[in-house]
Amino acid sequence: MTFRLGAALLAGLWAMSAPSLSASEPEPPVPPHHRILDFADLDGWAEDDHAAALDAFLVTCGDLRDPDWTALCAAAADHRDVARQFFELFFRPVEITHHRTEALFTGYFEPELDGAPHASPRFRWPVYSLPPEVTGDGPWLSRREILSTDVMAGRGLEIAWVDDPVELFFLQIQGSGRIRFPDGRVVRVGYGGANGHDYRSIGQELVRRGVYEPHQVSAEVIKNWVRRNPVEGEELLMHNPAYVFFREVSEVPAERGPLGAMNRSVTPLRTVAVDPEYTPLGAPVWIEKDGADPMRRLMIAQDTGSAIKGAQRADIFVGTGAAAGDRAGTFRDPGRMVVLLPIQRAYALLPDLVQ
Repeated sequence: MTFRLGAALLAGLWAMSAPSLSASEPEPPVPPHHRILDFADLDGWAEDDHAAALDAFLVTCGDLRDPDWTALCAAAADHRDVARQFFELFFRPVEITHHRTEALFTGYFEPELDGAPHASPRFRWPVYSLPPEVTGDGPWLSRREILSTDVMAGRGLEIAWVDDPVELFFLQIQGSGRIRFPDGRVVRVGYGGANGHDYRSIGQELVRRGVYEPHQVSAEVIKNWVRRNPVEGEELLMHNPAYVFFREVSEVPAERGPLGAMNRSVTPLRTVAVDPEYTPLGAPVWIEKDGADPMRRLMIAQDTGSAIKGAQRADIFVGTGAAAGDRAGTFRDPGRMVVLLPIQRAYALLPDLVQ
């Protein structure tokens, strides 16, 4: 503590004597801060089902190519009966924080929509695959331009047609889902690309307009408002210019979770979406989520999302279907996230730690 205080005082004196940056010069980037913890510092660690977390870890660890991770993956399969000891022996908990960021936990799920392989008076809203001219090099057409022109017509880009444009909008937010046809067949779709526009929250827009207070907003509240106000609701959806395209991933068995960013099935309440700028994909992550539905458990960073930005930002995969969606929609909670890194990786951060 003495060294930290001394360093802070020296930094303050330097700042007073150093020339100030001109208005046109950007501030230098502030690196993230890392702090190695003990497993005893993790609230509820001893009570978790570490074997379930190890099973989720094994789904994706074989895709990790760095030698320290591949060695751990090879050892993991032999430690199913002593999963807690495996994590404690080979990992160290590292708390990663960044300036002006607070922990935020949300939830996501895999929706299931009613649809059909062809358009009909009931099934009128298409689920599109990615147009070949959308390369990701820059923004393409906005949501409004895609839906209000015939740019997509007659190109055979429809994967399926669904009966609810509001559910389709939220399917795009989730990035994956299942579409159930009248004959019982199920088509699973996953993220196939986007139009390159930044996501804008329609929930925040409703708050800005004074329709709701922030604590009142949830996915179901938004859906119901749009349905009660079809004209204004359609215009509200256009507030978000981002548009997501899909690809069919029906090769994934129905009993497995949808594919995450690592192209492997995600596991309900064991997979978390993170910002890979701070948390490596495939790493175990200890979650301490507070709020009305508190959670203390070990998860695996197996997914990402365009809205998941920051060292302490995480999106918890809850499951498939309406019940999972209802629960996921209630998550917007503070807490703490701690990444488990291989021992050598954790202690390689020591230059950052000794400050």
